[in-house]
Amino acid sequence: MQPADDVEQRHLRVVRGGGVDLEAARRAVTDLLTALGRDAHSPHLADTPKRVAHAYAEMLTPREFDLTTFPNEEGYDELVLARDIPVQSLCEHHLLPFHGVAHVGYLPGDRILGLSKLARVVELFARDLQVQERLTKQVADWLQQHLAPKGVGVVIEAEHMCMSMRGVRVPGSRTVTSALQGVLREDARSRQEFFALSGVHA
Repeated sequence: MQPADDVEQRHLRVVRGGGVDLEAARRAVTDLLTALGRDAHSPHLADTPKRVAHAYAEMLTPREFDLTTFPNEEGYDELVLARDIPVQSLCEHHLLPFHGVAHVGYLPGDRILGLSKLARVVELFARDLQVQERLTKQVADWLQQHLAPKGVGVVIEAEHMCMSMRGVRVPGSRTVTSALQGVLREDARSRQEFFALSGVHA
């Protein structure tokens, strides 16, 4: 007979700390506009610092959620994959957006995850100042730690505005990163299946 906590739903409230000082951010945007040679107090820009401060606060604050898991009573041992999860984040080098999709999969162990939570975990780390490589690994590490599956795979494909709008200026170019753990890293056939179902040519 299974212990009681293994036959019930489990909930973990997920909240990321930190916060945005809106007034300090508003002052900083005013100073930035002035440094860029703009009149921050003109009728067209008077409300811009407040709007920018609120926009960054929204982009840098993930929503709280409950990580809900269920007992894997059927012993399901095949890949569970959520494809094309929207990703929006901010490049920490230029404070410009990057956006694309994430494909997140896992091989269940004793617990299975509510499917919407895969998207929630992506958002948890995407709403931050990021680099894509770290974001990909953070999602994989977090799922491995909190779900204890037999394997985890994460692929992110994203276009970076710091490449599209400035510097090399290559709009439409997408960067692909991956992070694999457990069986999906160690077993070639499982790894190939994950990439095939993700639509990524490995």
